[in-house]
Amino acid sequence: MATPAQELVPLLDKDGVRLTVDDALATVTLTNPAKRNAQSPAMWRALAEAGQLLPGSVRVVVLRGEGVSFSAGLDRQMFTPEGIEGEPSFIDLARSGDAELDAAIAGFQEGFTWWRRSDLVSIAAVQGYAIGAGFQLALACDIRVVAEDVQFAMRETSLGLVPDLTGTHPLVSLVGYGRAVEICLTGRFVGAEEAVQSGLANVAVPAKELDAATADLAAAILAAPRDAVIETKTLLRGASARDYDAQRTAERAAQGRRLRDLAGLGE
Repeated sequence: MATPAQELVPLLDKDGVRLTVDDALATVTLTNPAKRNAQSPAMWRALAEAGQLLPGSVRVVVLRGEGVSFSAGLDRQMFTPEGIEGEPSFIDLARSGDAELDAAIAGFQEGFTWWRRSDLVSIAAVQGYAIGAGFQLALACDIRVVAEDVQFAMRETSLGLVPDLTGTHPLVSLVGYGRAVEICLTGRFVGAEEAVQSGLANVAVPAKELDAATADLAAAILAAPRDAVIETKTLLRGASARDYDAQRTAERAAQGRRLRDLAGLGE
């Protein structure tokens, strides 16, 4: 049975990424289930393009993966000497200059950075494997709804690499330094129960209920006034960088803006 996202005409459908928009709700789907949605530079460019193509009407973005797994991480062809056709191999990247290498990695990260924009709320619906780059893509979102069969793992360190697709900051923020370093250095799997208990996931549901639970959450967020959602998200995102009194000040300023807008006195 087709999902609602598949019944819409895609704004983007290439390199394992499909973007559909239904008014205020956008859905980004990873569409290479035969390879468990393994990631490549082409997919990262498509993810970045999806963010650029979002209409201004969009308030919530759902990220999902087709098939049994959300994303099993990097396409292993990237580790071979020949790499992926049309893309620089890891060996090619290693031979480039510092500035060129930094620019290449920064370009890869672009597909992971827009999910926390203040004017959007992003929800990752995660089932099966979410490994390495897949784990980091789920971490890029504001909220994670997971199936009971989810298996998170950060395998980069065991491969001689480091997690470099923006996942380290949200991981530490969610579970704390001690657990984050243990998860990354051991590369072990984190299942649904631990994910919810540790804060990695907001809720775990049976796999057959994943889409419905995600849709219900999106609908609840869309039911709130957009400007209040934006102000609240901005307030919460900045909380960790402020002390208690600074956060109180930020709350007062945000509430002042909301009250003036509601009274028709905004700028």
